[in-house]
Amino acid sequence: MVSGRYRALALAACIGMLLVLLAGALVTNTGSGRGCGDDWPLCHGKFIPAYTLETAIELSHRVISAVEGMLVLAAFIPMARKFRQNRADYKEPYYYAFGALLFTIIQALMGAAAVKWHQSDAVMAIHFGISLIAFAFTLLLVVWTYRVKKGYQQPIVVPRSIFPWALATTIYCYVVVYLGAYIRHTESAGGCEGWPLCNGQVVPELSGATGAVFLHRVAALLLGISIFALYIYINKLSSGDSGLTKSAGWAFGLVVLQIFSGAWLTFTIGDENWFIFTSLLHNLIISGLFGILADLTIRSWRLREGRVKL
Repeated sequence: MVSGRYRALALAACIGMLLVLLAGALVTNTGSGRGCGDDWPLCHGKFIPAYTLETAIELSHRVISAVEGMLVLAAFIPMARKFRQNRADYKEPYYYAFGALLFTIIQALMGAAAVKWHQSDAVMAIHFGISLIAFAFTLLLVVWTYRVKKGYQQPIVVPRSIFPWALATTIYCYVVVYLGAYIRHTESAGGCEGWPLCNGQVVPELSGATGAVFLHRVAALLLGISIFALYIYINKLSSGDSGLTKSAGWAFGLVVLQIFSGAWLTFTIGDENWFIFTSLLHNLIISGLFGILADLTIRSWRLREGRVKL
């Protein structure tokens, strides 16, 4: 249904969106958001400004985002043509390609607004969430291209009860991500010293940076429990041919890694170089986790009783 060239293009767009996510996190972690002053799309009024580390980081983020925008557009145009020719077979990937393009544009506009006008930390935290949704759409497009390559068409049965649980878990994961992004933008990561206790207490004072970090930790723990329970539930009720059990297993493995990467991040707060690395690793893992949960949610809906596996 799709060529190897298109699969490669979709994969490049997915990798590119992941790089955009990481580059944006690097800008935030290094305080380079004003590296190009108040100018956009130029940097200090020039295409190639004078070199400083902050300018280089911010400019690199813009260049990566621009290239990614072209990749996403290049992936959308042929899919839109195929959708016009055959709506039945290309409806699903068309939505993925369109969603990736739409949220890439929103992300770019939010980035421009952040440069031109001051934005609150709460609004800036949404920027990462928008990028995460864009990445999820590109990942879903890649997964679709490889699934149709394998030619899965056999009818299977997936209990309808899996979908609402998967959907709720995915939405809750997004809330946890937002809390983490808010902590990063408010520079509140040091609010809790030590792990798993917060400042040596099971329940610390719930105010300021300490309250924000503690809330994020509790939310992450509840997310891990929810994903584990979802894995057990799917493993018990779902047909092994659906692939949902494997996806849920990956989700559980990633959420465990995410929790421990958060602990590692806490222990490296005092070391600027290690903290940047652990923060980027934290972002990398949550991006993969959210993408897998999104795929699991969509498949649990499409493959519910009576549907055909695509």
